[in-house]
Amino acid sequence: MLPAVARGHRGWFHPCARLSVRMSSTGIDRKGILAERVAVVTGSTSGIGFAIARRLAQDGAHVVISSRKQQNVDRAAAQLQREGLSVAGIVCHVGKAEDRERLVATVRGQALEHCGGIDFLVCCAGVNPLVGSTLGTSEQIWDKILNVNVKSPALLLSQLLPYMEKRKGAVTLVSSVAAYFPRMELGVYNVSKTALLALTRTLALELAPKDIRVNCLVPGVIKTDFSKVRVRHPRRNSGSRRGGEDEEAAGGVAAYGGLPHLNMLVSTTMLVPSGQAAGKEAVPLGSGGRVLLVCCYI
Repeated sequence: MLPAVARGHRGWFHPCARLSVRMSSTGIDRKGILAERVAVVTGSTSGIGFAIARRLAQDGAHVVISSRKQQNVDRAAAQLQREGLSVAGIVCHVGKAEDRERLVATVRGQALEHCGGIDFLVCCAGVNPLVGSTLGTSEQIWDKILNVNVKSPALLLSQLLPYMEKRKGAVTLVSSVAAYFPRMELGVYNVSKTALLALTRTLALELAPKDIRVNCLVPGVIKTDFSKVRVRHPRRNSGSRRGGEDEEAAGGVAAYGGLPHLNMLVSTTMLVPSGQAAGKEAVPLGSGGRVLLVCCYI
């Protein structure tokens, strides 16, 4: 039993018999393309993570959102529930083993009881507690950034994997354009987001035999609180004064990371551009059968 469950969860989704729907262009209710599927999205009470959670829920999935603070979880879950979406929330600091264990235990019980398993994991949680040089960063800050940004997605996936294997689902890791175009003042953050690209490729190879896809979303400069330090000088970031919107990043995940008919795309890296090109959803170039495909759209 988990007496701590009361701390950290808000309203569990309805049983899969009661499905979320989305209005079609004709105005007729229909089941979403992700109906009867379960998604876990970390770092999802604001910004890109929140937009991804909303999009997946709008497409019919039952979505579990999480972040470090109870008030943020309550606010985000209540907002999405008011929109008629099947969403539950739980407090989880992904860098803490006990929080990950609580998340897994709680989601496992609810998902298995109502839906039979977990289909999607989207790892959006990330930190950057220091703006400064790489070599001037303390070991404590190095550990904090790598623990949350790189280690936690792999450790959380290892705990959720037994409940994803039967569903042949998908994993999406959220990196950053800093992985390709590092900013000097972001230091270790650049390193951590580059490491996620390698983690995507490695996990894709390991999980392909289990028919679990692993994708990586690489947002450009998206207008969120997290990106404020980077958009002070927008021209140096993207060549344009306009940053992208979090909904555009969500479109990349919904369109490529979570759709069941794309099960032949084992792995892809999707770059969501900012600036003048940011009005388009992320689209990977090319296609390949059951092989590791890593490509970008700029």
